[in-house]
Amino acid sequence: MTCSAATSIKPNPANDWLQILFRQRYPFTLLLTLLIGSAYLQLDTQLSIAQQWSLINGQIPDEFAEFVYLFATLPRLIIALLVGATLGLAGSLLQQVTRNPLLSPLTLGTSSGAWLALIVVSVWFPSLNPDTTSVLVMAGAMLSMGLVLAIAGIRQLSGLPVVLAGMAVNILLGAITSAIILLRDQHAKQLFIWGAGDLAQNDWQWLGWLAPKLLIAIPVLLLAPRLLQLLKLGQESAGARGLNVTPVLLVLFIATLWLVSASITAVGIISFIGLIAPNIARLCGARSARDQLWLSSLLGALLLLCADLFARLLSLWTIEIIPTGTATAICGAPVLIALALKKLRAEDQLSLQALPVRRIGIYQWVIIILTAVSCFILASFLNHTGISWQWGWPNSFDWQLRSPRIVAAMAAGIAMAVAGTLLQRLIYNPLASPDLLGVSAGASAALVLYTLLFGEPLTSAGPFIALAGSAGLLLILLSLAKRQQFSPAAIILLGISLTALVEALIQFALANGSENVYTILGWLAGSTYRVEAPQAAILLTGSLLILLLGLLSSRWLTLLSIGKPLAQGRGMQVESSIWCLLSIVALACALVTALLGPIAFIGLLAPHMARLLGAQSARSQLITAALLGASLLMLADWLGRNLLYPGQIAAGTLASALGGGYFIILLLRSRARH
Repeated sequence: MTCSAATSIKPNPANDWLQILFRQRYPFTLLLTLLIGSAYLQLDTQLSIAQQWSLINGQIPDEFAEFVYLFATLPRLIIALLVGATLGLAGSLLQQVTRNPLLSPLTLGTSSGAWLALIVVSVWFPSLNPDTTSVLVMAGAMLSMGLVLAIAGIRQLSGLPVVLAGMAVNILLGAITSAIILLRDQHAKQLFIWGAGDLAQNDWQWLGWLAPKLLIAIPVLLLAPRLLQLLKLGQESAGARGLNVTPVLLVLFIATLWLVSASITAVGIISFIGLIAPNIARLCGARSARDQLWLSSLLGALLLLCADLFARLLSLWTIEIIPTGTATAICGAPVLIALALKKLRAEDQLSLQALPVRRIGIYQWVIIILTAVSCFILASFLNHTGISWQWGWPNSFDWQLRSPRIVAAMAAGIAMAVAGTLLQRLIYNPLASPDLLGVSAGASAALVLYTLLFGEPLTSAGPFIALAGSAGLLLILLSLAKRQQFSPAAIILLGISLTALVEALIQFALANGSENVYTILGWLAGSTYRVEAPQAAILLTGSLLILLLGLLSSRWLTLLSIGKPLAQGRGMQVESSIWCLLSIVALACALVTALLGPIAFIGLLAPHMARLLGAQSARSQLITAALLGASLLMLADWLGRNLLYPGQIAAGTLASALGGGYFIILLLRSRARH
């Protein structure tokens, strides 16, 4: 399976107005940038144009408004233009080199690597000077992108595998980062605003640090167009014309890594600019490599300036300060969705499957049941006391604390495994799972928005709010994917788009710095810490009901797996059956997310392991996946309670690490087959 690799776009009457406006592309873009920049400077200052010009020419400020203009507004404007142009240039370089219009720094894992490096430095090496810290953060971004490229392979850069590899690395590194923050929360509180992406400045220090590091963009803009134009002919044709392809590709990737890493080190995580700007440049008629690079840079500066202006306007109308990264995601996610629908074809298929399987037998059933029982016994009777390991029946106090967590982990594993199995069979997509498609993110968004709007703690939000979020996002996802005949690639990219938007909202909640920050973060990690016996009982009852509903619908799943036309010919009401099954998925996500928080990868990992053990029929896969999901999450919760005793790691974090590793293995196997 590959994405549409063409970087040129066929004539489309709907785009004529864009081409007319941008017929003189550079003057028009520069004029628009100047106009918006003027509005940007006038937004919150009472200074006249003459006063502003005097300050720029060196007049010493003596009023508060003049200090704000000179040391806050003006450097913020310049850094927005610099970072936006850099991200647009980097995105255009990536897309032209790989001929993949859906590739960008966002999908290559740079933000997660930089975020992890910054947290590690802040927690364990707080005395390092800013320059050393910045170099280490850039190294983290570069290493994460290198990991993505190693997983996807140099020949898969034009297709979906590189996007999937970036998603897997983002989730895996994000889980590690969350664990460190929760364990060392006193060191990380001031860093949340960086994770949300913020352009606010109070002097010229960061601009002075960033500007020299972006000078590499000048030789890139001057020298890269000819190299990229040759690469458009194909690597063999370019080599025949005397181009040494491998060193050129290596240099271009290193330059891109450097530009992106320096930018996100200075201002934090800014999403979508590197993806959107090159695509708009092509829509505006940029065809040559030179035009695409220059226009993408100009549009990147313009887009980030507009997003920052939007964020500042929102901040004036609300009590909270809106980070620029949040505003960029709010504006960019719809564009990414539109690009996903435009660039992918319905016939795109994803060649990624579990290992070959055989029919499940008595021996496999015995192993599965013994595994589940062993995990329950291990979680119940073997624990660390702080001095040594203790095996035996816990006393009444320990059991009162421990049993709700064990039951909740078991129930959540069952529910998420059933949801993943239903989605994979419904969409004919081995990568479908509630967390990868954004269904769990919908519940998370609803709950976080509830706390932001009403100021109530997460614990006061009921499952119905989470259910509304899950169902709403699932409805949006499938309504959009229907236009692509539920293409696996389209569904995954739409899920990524919606999840990125939700994560921006969550980062905004964390960046506010309220007293609920660590409650939200602990809940986002998928924790059983605060589960009490009544909640565990509700979760177990709901999970068993979800499993029962899944088993009762196994005939529907069997008919749907044969084909929708054949299922309809057998008298099945296909559309109503699909919506019933999707309602079960939304209910499972809402129930688990409301009580524990989002649990990643169990919905992907358990169904795959069930197929590995031979569970081919719908009923056997549901039962096997439920047992394995319960086992995995009980094991993750037990490890989280004991590995770093008396510190604890959330079960969802360990599940993300296990599932992320498994997902990367699947991608590597897919690469090896091709």
